[in-house]
Amino acid sequence: MNPTLESLIITVLLSALPLVFILVYALVTLYLEMKVAAHIQDRVAYMRTGWHGVLQPFADILKLLQKEDTIPAAADRFLFILAPYIVFVGTYAAFAIIPFTDAYIGSNIHLGVFFLIGVSSLVVIGILMGGWASNNKWSIFGAIRSAAQMISYEIPTALAVLIVVMITGSLNLQEITKFQDGGIQNWILFGGPLPLLTKLLLLPFTLLTFLILFTASLAEVNRTPFDLPEAESELVQGFNTEYSGMRFAMFYLAEYANMFVVSAVAVALFLGGWSSPFGEFMSGPVWGAFWLIGKAMVFIFLQIWIRWTLPRLRVDQLMYTSWKVLMPFLFVCLFAVGLILVLTV
Repeated sequence: MNPTLESLIITVLLSALPLVFILVYALVTLYLEMKVAAHIQDRVAYMRTGWHGVLQPFADILKLLQKEDTIPAAADRFLFILAPYIVFVGTYAAFAIIPFTDAYIGSNIHLGVFFLIGVSSLVVIGILMGGWASNNKWSIFGAIRSAAQMISYEIPTALAVLIVVMITGSLNLQEITKFQDGGIQNWILFGGPLPLLTKLLLLPFTLLTFLILFTASLAEVNRTPFDLPEAESELVQGFNTEYSGMRFAMFYLAEYANMFVVSAVAVALFLGGWSSPFGEFMSGPVWGAFWLIGKAMVFIFLQIWIRWTLPRLRVDQLMYTSWKVLMPFLFVCLFAVGLILVLTV
């Protein structure tokens, strides 16, 4: 076989691995969400389709694929069709810089964090496009809400990431993860391989930054209590009201994939990514994927738990939380971390 062709085939196959992962992960998370919601509400959820309903997510996907794909007569047909693809491409592109193991990362670029923040803006464009093209007042309300929300919460997210970049001196997520390798004592929450005094001084600020990043990530993926773009009680279904069938499924899949992206990025930045909490014990490429996915699933479980526990915020409360609560705390953390690093390192 031609070496160039062989290299191309290998590249395509490696690039498709995250897609296979997303499909399997979405089925597992869908089942997990319904079961967690049921237990919180003191009911049993799926029980009829397979043992304890384990086949229900497959039935749901099959149902979506068989639904009629409708396009409103007054909609902008081209943009209406294009929108869900833009949203999914923006989400899928973010997987390129997630270091699943020390041996596998889609694109080991030095500006990985910068790329992540940039490519995530495609999701906002797709949502705005879908809401406007639907020619439905509820859809455009949801799309404008989503744009305002995601822009507002991208700023605290970027500042939280900047604090980690200051500590590690790198924008490359693989390098940031390697900075934390060697056991739980080297994770960012404990200061990485820095002097003990620096670690102790940094700990309160890195812990606060981590909590703020997790809060902002909930808003980034439109999860309760920040699910105003899809507020069913106010906007029917928000920006995807007019979507059905496979196109609705793509919005749905992108949301669940986004949940994993923000969780995996938080894990890579603060909790060692693919590195084992036990140092050299239980480490390696296979264990690395296990640790990254396992840690990320813990945060996905927390996102699900919060969704079925807390009420939705009002729009004014949503904006107040970002601009008047998260931002001031992050500026304090940014200044304090910079000062500590200058004085002690």
